[in-house]
Amino acid sequence: MTILAFLDYASVFVFALTGALVASRAQLDLIGFVFIASLTAVGGGTLRDIILNRDLVFWVAQPAYIGVACLAALLVFFTAHLLESRYRTIVWLDACALAVAVPAGVAVALALGKPPSIVVIMGIITGCFGGLMRDVVCNEVPLVLKQGELYVTCALLGGVAASAALYFGLAQPIALLICAGSAFALRAGSIAFGWHLPVYKGFPPRNS
Repeated sequence: MTILAFLDYASVFVFALTGALVASRAQLDLIGFVFIASLTAVGGGTLRDIILNRDLVFWVAQPAYIGVACLAALLVFFTAHLLESRYRTIVWLDACALAVAVPAGVAVALALGKPPSIVVIMGIITGCFGGLMRDVVCNEVPLVLKQGELYVTCALLGGVAASAALYFGLAQPIALLICAGSAFALRAGSIAFGWHLPVYKGFPPRNS
């Protein structure tokens, strides 16, 4: 199995777990679990492949990815009740999925010979849009946009770190590991320690 295939399978499985857990919070039926898990698992990669105009979207070329998402949905459907805090589990699983999906997007863009700016953007899209679709469809506040959370910033850091590592001559597998590690470390810091960027605060207009 290639590094790219491993990253895609890993991100599909872990993102599908988060999608199924969100479905459990919404108390959906089994088909609802499978739908939300699959949407979360392949949403970002699908958008990435469409934008990059790949010959086939990755899960169309290899339908086994959908099978992996369905397996994750079934697993959560029968075990979600055992978790003490499903939301906390979702947040940490999502951080793990982000750390795998960003280098997956970066690797696809690199394989197609794209410049660093596109490499970074594809990492962000792959890492963020599946979770965004999941939360919007399930009427949850998207983690991507939640105030006081670092999320897109983590994907951005991962993509930039990978590009910088390649610029300085490191091998691609090492660059992808640096990408994953930096994205996860920043996201974990945001979850555990409340790291966040300054938030815009509006001021009432002055009377003239």
